[in-house]
Amino acid sequence: MGTHLQGGYIPQELLKECSKANSRLLIGIPCEKTAGERRLPLTPEAVEILTNAGRRVWVETNAGLGINYSDNHFSEAGAEIVSGPQEVYQADIILKMLPPLPAEAALMKPRATLFSLLQFDSFKQEAYETIMAKRMNAIAYELMLDEQKKSPVLNVISEIEGTASITIASALLSNTQGGKGVLLGGIPGIAPTEVCIIGAGSAGTAAARAALGMGATVKIFDNDIDKLRMIQHALGQKVFTSNFHPNVLQNAFRTADVLIGAMSYMEVRRKYVIAADLIRTMKKGALIIDLRITQGGCFETTSYLSASEPDVFEQYGILHYCKPNISNSVARTTSMALSNIFVPLLLLWGEAGSIQAMIKEDDCFRSGVYMYFGKPVNSYASNHFNIVSNNLDIYLSAF
Repeated sequence: MGTHLQGGYIPQELLKECSKANSRLLIGIPCEKTAGERRLPLTPEAVEILTNAGRRVWVETNAGLGINYSDNHFSEAGAEIVSGPQEVYQADIILKMLPPLPAEAALMKPRATLFSLLQFDSFKQEAYETIMAKRMNAIAYELMLDEQKKSPVLNVISEIEGTASITIASALLSNTQGGKGVLLGGIPGIAPTEVCIIGAGSAGTAAARAALGMGATVKIFDNDIDKLRMIQHALGQKVFTSNFHPNVLQNAFRTADVLIGAMSYMEVRRKYVIAADLIRTMKKGALIIDLRITQGGCFETTSYLSASEPDVFEQYGILHYCKPNISNSVARTTSMALSNIFVPLLLLWGEAGSIQAMIKEDDCFRSGVYMYFGKPVNSYASNHFNIVSNNLDIYLSAF
């Protein structure tokens, strides 16, 4: 039997599982096994704040090498260095960047809480079902929303990747990287390079600001007029903006030196993808950087490139850069920015006393929950795996 509620039953075993969870806040930070992943959710400075507040933190040995922090840095900050995944995944709270691999999910303790990105290109069905079977809680960074219904984690990563995309574009346009040998920007007597940005969100705004700062001409496209209005206001100067008018797009593509894909495809009704026929009209040697390759990409010609593949491929004479998670190119900055978000959250959790209290107290945390003690509670996540989900409120109201 279970507790009768809203026309259904809360299983008795779920009530028992929830009562076992506590607020010890033993936090585990594992090494990422996916090639090319360098980012960490917490830096040693962030760990020191948590340990000084009484939290225990386990860090898998060498986890910080990707952001140029040694085990000593974490140890001096109060963390306990553990030798391998078998140990670190016994923590009560797991802080990762990428979703767990099936082998990683298998090592996690029952009823633990997992924080990670929800990137479906690398999230396997087996791992998702293992999390369910172990009655774990799972929170996705992308789904966490603040009071303005904006994602703090996605926004900061988007800002970093938008800025980084212009740095990458500058390097790839040079002769040393196989580009046309042009300077991104402009100098007196020479026309500035043209940067065309698809998407006027956080990534597009950051890319536009960086490109304008280097002296490039910038054109921005989006299907949301409010976003176009906001980006003009944010940049504080006149930039060319337009909706997806075919003729205007075609004219912009013909003269563009760099094309940045920055549309957001999280829980949208309609996904805009630029057709290959439009890409064909671009001039030879132009460069495309797709910042949304983990969400399926902004262009028909882009495709996911793993860490073992070359950074750039050529199609129709146009260079394509499609590496996922390009914030890895500035992983230390990204980790510092993420720490600023996660430290207050983890401190608040300790004060709340339990995951149930934390969910009820903090809307940002609550919105990110897609698994609650093994029960799928977010349709965006569960639909991808063809699994039925329920409303989180049904389970919370039992406590």
